[in-house]
Amino acid sequence: GGKGALALQCEWEVCTYVASEMEEFCEHVAQHLQQHLPGEHRDEVDPLEEYTCLWQECGFCSPESSADLTRHVYFHCYHTKLKQWGLRALQSQSDVSHCQLDFQSRNIIPEIQENFLCLWEYCERSFDNPEWFYRHVEDHSFCSEYKASGKENHVVLCGWKDCDCTFKGRCKLREHLRSHTQEKVVACPTCGGMFANNTKFFDHIRRQTALDQQRFQCSHCSKRFATERLLRDHMRNHVNHYKCPLCDMTCPLPSSLRNHIRFRHSEERPFKCDYCDYSCKNLIDLRKHLDTHSKEPAYRCEFEACSFTARSLCSIKLHYRKVHEGDSEPRYKCHVCDKCFTRGNNLTVHLRKKHQFKWPSGHPRFRYKEHEDGYMRLQLVRYESVELTEQLLKDREKRGEALDGSAECVVLSEGEGHLQGIILEAPAEAP
Repeated sequence: GGKGALALQCEWEVCTYVASEMEEFCEHVAQHLQQHLPGEHRDEVDPLEEYTCLWQECGFCSPESSADLTRHVYFHCYHTKLKQWGLRALQSQSDVSHCQLDFQSRNIIPEIQENFLCLWEYCERSFDNPEWFYRHVEDHSFCSEYKASGKENHVVLCGWKDCDCTFKGRCKLREHLRSHTQEKVVACPTCGGMFANNTKFFDHIRRQTALDQQRFQCSHCSKRFATERLLRDHMRNHVNHYKCPLCDMTCPLPSSLRNHIRFRHSEERPFKCDYCDYSCKNLIDLRKHLDTHSKEPAYRCEFEACSFTARSLCSIKLHYRKVHEGDSEPRYKCHVCDKCFTRGNNLTVHLRKKHQFKWPSGHPRFRYKEHEDGYMRLQLVRYESVELTEQLLKDREKRGEALDGSAECVVLSEGEGHLQGIILEAPAEAP
């Protein structure tokens, strides 16, 4: 808990909106999403023009589905709230200094492979917004039954799938439920790290060595570590262990592999519109489509190949200035020819068409990483377990292809189960 209103700052592009309640904050951000995502013209969009997150310092983009982006952006909302709690916690403790880590990573959030699913008995509700998911699970704790145990004692039961834990009171049950949902309660306002309680958050700050002692930086998410061993342990979170049986895609989790197969290799479109012949692969796309039957937007962007629509002239003008007039500072820079772009997906298209980069084999997206000069450039290393890399190479040899054009492999560490970094290279351009 805490006193006073929160200051929840929207960081979508150059937006300066501040909300004091999560409800209005999420509603506000949902409007950015609605304007940003292609609506019913989905089929006209090049499938490789990925969905890009325009939250500052983020750079996430996914070609998989708009659902990935929606979940991702709602996580930014939740993360913004946790950083506010972190700021309050720091202000209340005079003896704790500030985090010394790199603030460039403050908006880097975990990849959420699928919707949040409540596994309380007979519930199984699914959420794309972590805030509503955690509140929903908390409601279960208030309704949980007490049962007699021993003579006088009554305990409250955890109703989560396959869990037999019992607690003396609802407060302890709520704490315990976080171990099932992975809910965090506070985040560091400087580096964005999330923690299960304030004690762990303060430990994070007290334990920091001076930055010059943290020489080992993760090339994926910019976190720093004091020893190579700590960096290697951390790197395992970025490693893919599961290969798609139908293509070279590799994933970190079985659930992300299931999603990939559903979106890329299955023609099944179980979500059908009641008003027309439209059908699609997920509920979020269907909801977006249903909007087209109700409120017809009054204005369309006249820019060629742009499907943006809005309900007011002023929104159209703002969109035009931001997206088509290069009003916002271009931060995405091509590492080959130094050309700059305002959006990650424009740079992706440039890399594919101008420099013949292939979509990284076995990877869901081109990733962009912020460099010291403030520009976002292509993340050139990706990590797979060595076993997986060998399997990919064998599969491709059978088909008589090279891996990623001319990708070069770098082994990061010796010993069992070591990781392999694959450096992506564009094919040499014809003279």
